[in-house]
Amino acid sequence: MRTHPAIPIVTGILVGFGLKLFFFSAPTVAADVGSTKRVSIDVSEMHRHIKNLPVENFHDMTFGFSNGG
Repeated sequence: MRTHPAIPIVTGILVGFGLKLFFFSAPTVAADVGSTKRVSIDVSEMHRHIKNLPVENFHDMTFGFSNGG
């Protein structure tokens, strides 16, 4: 009977990958909730203070036709 050498090779790779996941998985880390600071940003206030932003105009040809002309 002729055996296929690919079957034990694939089995070995799968077993090795499973053992790698089991033994070398990343440890679960519990974050310390007290160490984080809450930061809030008022976006509407930021928009009121922004005056001159640079604007880049470009001819959009996304759909293959020009806008109105």
